[in-house]
Amino acid sequence: MMGLWLILAAAAGYLIGCVHGSTVAGRLSGVNLKETGVKNAGASNAAIVLGKKYGALVAAIDIGKGVGGVLLAKWLAAQTGLGEVAGALLVFIMAAAVVLGHNFPFHMKFSGGKGTATVIGVLLGFDWKIGLAGLALLIVVSIVTDFIVFGVLMLYVTFVFTAVVLAPGVGPDLISAGLFLMAVWKHVENFRRLRSGEENRVSAVLGRKRRAA
Repeated sequence: MMGLWLILAAAAGYLIGCVHGSTVAGRLSGVNLKETGVKNAGASNAAIVLGKKYGALVAAIDIGKGVGGVLLAKWLAAQTGLGEVAGALLVFIMAAAVVLGHNFPFHMKFSGGKGTATVIGVLLGFDWKIGLAGLALLIVVSIVTDFIVFGVLMLYVTFVFTAVVLAPGVGPDLISAGLFLMAVWKHVENFRRLRSGEENRVSAVLGRKRRAA
């Protein structure tokens, strides 16, 4: 019976993750974010192409589904009477599935975003203090290194930390490690641009925004 609940959690999480903020923004604006700007289905590209209000809308949806997925998983774990270890596994399976649904949505030919906002939402769903800590690390590391890709990876490190230190059983550890490796793979192009000196710097982007303002 436990196996069935874990499968249902994975399926539900994936479908929740497939609800893309960029799709909603595209329907409202008539602009396909996968074909404009930096061609990314995330909040940053929405803000660049469509403005701050659309960027905030996309971020709210993508963060919200991460929070909602984890809270739903916690509720299911409590309702089904699963033990502490099995309950934690169910929560982490759904959390990871939401991120995978965002990154590989079936309706976008399995090419979605990179999961940044959704991981923030997942961490907030675990515990709002963990979520804020992960967000703070994202901001601080991005500013200190001058590259947002390092800040994003710190979000996934926070996810791994949550699994290893706070969750019982080995299942959450393996799930979080797999998600971290997926994040590294999703950012391979960023690392290539870093090596060639072509990756956008945080300071340069902020400078352009100040001049535009």
